[in-house]
Amino acid sequence: MLDISAVLEEIKASPYTELSVRAPHCGLLTFPGDLKPGDPLSGPVGEWKEKPGTLLATLERERNERPISCEEKGELAALNRELDGCFVEAGTEIARYRHFLSREEVLQLILKRALHLFIAPERAKYYFVPAVDIKFKVSGPKAVTVHDGDELFIMSRMKREASLRYSGPEGVIYAVYFIYNQNVDAGAPLIGVCPPDLVPQVEEAVLRVQTEWTERN
Repeated sequence: MLDISAVLEEIKASPYTELSVRAPHCGLLTFPGDLKPGDPLSGPVGEWKEKPGTLLATLERERNERPISCEEKGELAALNRELDGCFVEAGTEIARYRHFLSREEVLQLILKRALHLFIAPERAKYYFVPAVDIKFKVSGPKAVTVHDGDELFIMSRMKREASLRYSGPEGVIYAVYFIYNQNVDAGAPLIGVCPPDLVPQVEEAVLRVQTEWTERN
């Protein structure tokens, strides 16, 4: 049984993920002069994320400069200033920053704890079988109930297709994590299944996140 209050309090205690920025290759490293821990950082913006985020550093190799920009909105936690002007190896940590969780990210964290995740067995493209796909498109995922052993997916890889049966507890498909015509890595979740008797509790969790979580700008 999911303790919604306990999970929310746990996330509120650390409402962010801390990310490490590392040198993508060797080269001479320089930092912007005015950048310091505590500064707000912007992530990529634009319709296709074509405008990079805050510049964190520049790496020069063979007279070619490569900017290293922030990949998520957040706050700078640490900057390894002692490396400024030094030659660094690939993989050297340059900085760390905190990405504060959005309401949607918190919701996904809770759902992944509450639901049974059915995992992709190998890297491939996945599709619902036609009968499930039609029901899904007409009525939405929560209208589809699955049972252990149901033929649920078509797995497409290297121009060959194979059926994939669901294994796990009976329940309704509450969340779908794959996108049609896009590869899914092995070990990534395809769907999240919720036992029918737990649907009200999961709905309560969704409502509480939507009403209680305050996003940090």
